[in-house]
Amino acid sequence: MTETSTETPFYPMPRAAACPFAPAPQVREIAAAGPISKVRTWEDKVAWLVTGYEELRALFPDPNVHLDNKHPNFPYISPAMKALAELSPRTMFNTDGAEHARFRRMLAKPFTPKRLELLRPLVQKAVDERIDEMLAAGDSVDLVRALGLPVPSLVICELLGVPYEDHEYFQRSTEIGFDSNTSLEEAQQITIEMLGYLNKLLESKLENPGEDMISDMAELVRAGELQSWEAALQAVGFLAAGHETTANMIGLSVLALLERPEQLALLRDIDDPKLLSSALDELVRYMSITHTGLRRVAAADIEIAGETIREGDGIIFDIGAANWNPETFPDPETIDVTRPNAAQHLAFGAGRHNCIGLQLARLELGITLQTLFRRVPTLRLATTIDQISFKEDAMVYGITTLPVEW
Repeated sequence: MTETSTETPFYPMPRAAACPFAPAPQVREIAAAGPISKVRTWEDKVAWLVTGYEELRALFPDPNVHLDNKHPNFPYISPAMKALAELSPRTMFNTDGAEHARFRRMLAKPFTPKRLELLRPLVQKAVDERIDEMLAAGDSVDLVRALGLPVPSLVICELLGVPYEDHEYFQRSTEIGFDSNTSLEEAQQITIEMLGYLNKLLESKLENPGEDMISDMAELVRAGELQSWEAALQAVGFLAAGHETTANMIGLSVLALLERPEQLALLRDIDDPKLLSSALDELVRYMSITHTGLRRVAAADIEIAGETIREGDGIIFDIGAANWNPETFPDPETIDVTRPNAAQHLAFGAGRHNCIGLQLARLELGITLQTLFRRVPTLRLATTIDQISFKEDAMVYGITTLPVEW
């Protein structure tokens, strides 16, 4: 679609300060009017915005819905993202079908239940040590910098085989890269630097492999199944997304639960792993941190909800709107950690493109929240919620700082 209209709303829309966890008010209005509609992107192109829960469930696994970010009509998030997509090779993050399955199969080993369970003591140790440092330093802290960022950063470093002493470098690079206002020049420079950094690490793993994901990739390079630049670019994706998303979920979850002490107490005291998993799913449903939507393009005509998405049309999935669908999730604006169908949320995607690291995210989030609330029972917000700075311009929604005290 190339036609535009001043009546077609621009996407993404700003969230409301009065309810910073909720999807944007205009998105909720659009969703209430119908499950699929048209919006404008920054290029002034028209794309389909899908907000309906059932429609998203149908489109996620549809073989004609592609994650091909080299397609000329792909609804890019920003100019920088468009330019980088045109330069980037094929990876697990921009392919479909057999090609995507090939990449995913090669990279799935670190995310098996057995490998993830081996990480549990590491996650617990990381959380305890960060909380020890918090308590020793005084009676207040920025929880994002003290706990929210360090824990997932340390874990993804361990998983990938990246030296944790470099965490400030890649945290800052990710923050700039995920900002939709980042210029093309900045994005290119950061990407080149990160690729160089990880390619050098990959070369060292070829000589001295370890029990980590980059060593696994190095072995695939040695076997001729991956090119070194393919491996390095996919490592960039895992390193960035592997800490930024979970860090934002930790910060948002703590803030939301401090505002709802009865839900905090329920989650804190859960001992059953299945009930805890469901409670965490409810938090993930409620936050839906993919702020700028998941982007796709139609590979053929698709009939859905009385509309025809034409071949080549851009498509945007608004996960937050679907996860706040009142027919699927009654009283969606309410956090209910005992919600029976919380696991039906779409925050991790669905089908062949569901998040490969979803179990790791659950593991980190559960250990961090329960340990924090059990060890610091008097934890409270050190400011008012209207003074909290939210990441309105980032692809992944979150909190810049979270001042707390005890």
